[in-house]
Order: sequence, then structure tokens, then C-alpha cells
Amino acid sequence: MMNETDLISIVTPLYNSEKYIEETIKNVQNQTYENWEWLLVNDCSTDRSTEIVEKYAKEDKRIKLLNLKENSGAATARNVGIEQSKGKYIAFLDSDDLWVKEKLEKQIKFAKKNNYDFTFTDYEFADETGKPTGKVVKVPKTINYKQALKNTTIFTSTVMFNVKTLGKELIFMPDVQRGQDTATWWKVLKTGRTAYALNESLSFYRRSSNTLSSNKITALKRTWNLYRNVEKLSFFTALYNFCWYCFNAVKRRI
Repeated sequence: MMNETDLISIVTPLYNSEKYIEETIKNVQNQTYENWEWLLVNDCSTDRSTEIVEKYAKEDKRIKLLNLKENSGAATARNVGIEQSKGKYIAFLDSDDLWVKEKLEKQIKFAKKNNYDFTFTDYEFADETGKPTGKVVKVPKTINYKQALKNTTIFTSTVMFNVKTLGKELIFMPDVQRGQDTATWWKVLKTGRTAYALNESLSFYRRSSNTLSSNKITALKRTWNLYRNVEKLSFFTALYNFCWYCFNAVKRRI
């Protein structure tokens, strides 16, 4: 059963997102689960992103705009959102991604019923206009640290944490330019915890031409850097996991 303490804090880094943010706002407002707050952390946008968010924040008190004083990157933006959050649960949503309307409701019920503190879901790729492509990524039912090193299938906009059991300190993101979300999942799982999947496609991963992850070479360099400089894996251990990472990344896109 849900109660008034089951507030979900949604955390979104906001940077020059005027092209998509209004659609994303309406998408969240259409969620069947209504007990949420949304912390959009503006990382010094130079377009109309903040203007759009401010308009909706005036009408919906659950929407909160936080402004960084200098451009600091997605990790810092998300950490500010985590720090300022008040919810028992935290869900991540990137400014260009979308959820099905039952996403929060289904995921929090799944987490509460099973006492899971780290959950994620299947997801579907969408094109630049937000139209689903029909390619659904089916994630493993469970994933531990060693498995996560080989398979970076956990998509940021599907993750939900129980803050009360994990604590904010554990879910603060490392200050790396790229891949801070993946590094965070590893950090949590490295404590011996397991992530549990709700095997329903509840999120849409919009792949636009200017996203970091759309550049395959960048993605390869990012993951190798995480292995060597964040996880401090030996060369051969990193190489072993990197080969599995490449295999799984290709399989997700076939």
C-alpha cells in the first residue's frame, strides 16, 4: 500500500534542452503516480530551457528549478538534485527522455512489494522526435557488480533508488565528465547489493544526433576510462570486461 511518505524525487540535469523539455514536463505530469517532486538542475543553459521550466513551475509546485552558478556537468547537477531531494525514493530522468504514464506507479509498487532498494526496467529506443522505434532492450532480471562491469545495460532514466536504505552519500555520482551514471551503479553494486529489473518497457531512450552516447567512439573511450581510472581495474581485467561490454552493446542494438 502507498502512503504519503512514499514521495519520489525525480532528478534531471538541465542544459540547453529547449527542444525537448516541454514534452518531457508534460510527460511527467501525466504520470498516474502523482506523489512526486521534480528537481531540474539548470547547468547554466543559454537557451530557453529555464524559461520553459519556470512557466510550468509556477503552475505546478511539484516542479522545482535549481540553478548552478557555473557550468559544472551532469554529475554535479544530479548531485545537487540528490542533495536537495526530500523523497524516500529517487528516480532519474534525462531532459530528452520519456516515460510511459504508469512508469512511476509500477516501479514503486515493484520496489515496495519486494523490498528492493535498487530497481531498473526494460526500455525502448526512440528517434529524435520521440517516436518509439520498436527496438526494446530486455534487461536481465538481476544484475550484480561483476555482471554490471560486463554489461552496461542499466539505462539512467529507468533507475529508482530507495534513499532511506541506501543513503544519499552512496548514490552521489562521481565527478567524471562522462559515464558518471554507470560509475554510480557500480559503486552501489560494489557494496554487495543487487539491482532488480521490472521487465516491462517503461522508458523511451531518445537517441538524437547530438547526444554524447550517439558517438560510438566516445562511448568506447568513456567505458575504458571508467574501468581504468574510476574502478582502477588492471589492464587485463579491464580488457576482459571491455570485450564483454562491446559484445553486449552490439547485442542491444541488433
